[in-house]
Amino acid sequence: MLRRHARAACTALVAAGMALAGLQAGTATAAPDGNPAARTAAQTLATAAAQPELLSAMQRDLGLTRPQALTRLANEAEAGATAARLRQGLGGAFAGAWVDGAESGTLTVATTRAADAAAIRATGANVRLVPHSLTALERAKRALDQGATAEAPVRYVDVRANVLVVEETRAGAGARLVEAAGVPRDLVRVVRTDRAPRPLYDIRGGDAYYMGGGGRCSVGFAVTRGTTQGFATAGHCGRAGTTTSGFNQVAQGSFQGSTFPGNDMAWVAANTNWTSTPYVKGSGGANVQVTGSVLQPVGASVCRSGSTTGWHCGTIQQHNTSVTYPEGTISGVTRTTVCAEPGDSGGSYISGSQAQGVTSGGSGNCSSGGTTFFQPLNPLLQNYGLTLKTTGTDPGPGPGEPQPGGTWAAGKVYAAGDTVTYGGATYRCLQGHQAQTGWEPPNVPALWQRQ
Repeated sequence: MLRRHARAACTALVAAGMALAGLQAGTATAAPDGNPAARTAAQTLATAAAQPELLSAMQRDLGLTRPQALTRLANEAEAGATAARLRQGLGGAFAGAWVDGAESGTLTVATTRAADAAAIRATGANVRLVPHSLTALERAKRALDQGATAEAPVRYVDVRANVLVVEETRAGAGARLVEAAGVPRDLVRVVRTDRAPRPLYDIRGGDAYYMGGGGRCSVGFAVTRGTTQGFATAGHCGRAGTTTSGFNQVAQGSFQGSTFPGNDMAWVAANTNWTSTPYVKGSGGANVQVTGSVLQPVGASVCRSGSTTGWHCGTIQQHNTSVTYPEGTISGVTRTTVCAEPGDSGGSYISGSQAQGVTSGGSGNCSSGGTTFFQPLNPLLQNYGLTLKTTGTDPGPGPGEPQPGGTWAAGKVYAAGDTVTYGGATYRCLQGHQAQTGWEPPNVPALWQRQ
């Protein structure tokens, strides 16, 4: 936390086999059911419309050219959709997926079952045969989380290495934790670190706001709840009832809900003088558009906006990480290589135009580099019944309200594995996201698979 004080089986696998590196945002393709309006993953996530400010930051922080940055965003969109379909088809044998290369042109999928190799390769992905499933490693991580202390502050599954990593700040702390939890030692790698994460305490994403009791944090993403305007941010920045003022020190609103520890999520309802906008503050104060909330895969590029250090980019290292701060443990956060400093807490993480989450905490700084964690946005939206403010689309009715065509509804948050009906057919969600008009299941095979 960084707070600034007073400052389907084989057929499903083969269906995923679109040539990964060659898929750019171009002509729409038919969905598996033949619907001509279906779009590629890159088109669904609008990667070709990435704004200059985002591309410039990717060039600076990831060492890319502008064409490489555009190609990378498109490849990451397609890789996320392919990996999601493979996960559905592999079931309990799935052991993780990640992208590699300057342009994220290589997708690797791990499995515990050798018989899956041919079907995985048919999608254009590489295969890694490993001993442990992702389910087994995450089950072991949950056991460690229950007894974790600040001496073993970070736990995550490294899918590339097929191992559960425990970071320790004191020698022997990791081994003691593993022994006490009864987790098999061969599942775990203990890593020594001299940096303990801390909360980044300190309406457009990345702008500063100030808490009535003192301190500064950053706006995550603009949201609405019915007719109420507001924004998503980190839970450690304030409790329900905490008042806020905006970047200009004008009265702004108050926290309506806050969860910390456990998770690190909150939302602030603004008064009628403030209006939610579908933007994140980019380099030089320019607006970067937000068009959705599809979580990107391990290895994907991601950029962060915060009121202390501004706009920085890096990559996603691991999802579903657990971190023990001095105040307690939070679970389900994403670990990244993006730097941050006090005051950046609550700020926006965005990949291309897809909202990823809000800054929680980390270690290091933006001079020497560091590791930062974000609270994924979709669980936050779902928990508080919020609708993400996006550009170019009508968000439709509020979360859960019925629409013609079945149980699918714009404004509702869906997790991978959820099923809906639409137009007389049943669909399974492939990638977590908040639904919006234009993302009806037949139109976006990157997000939904017909059953």
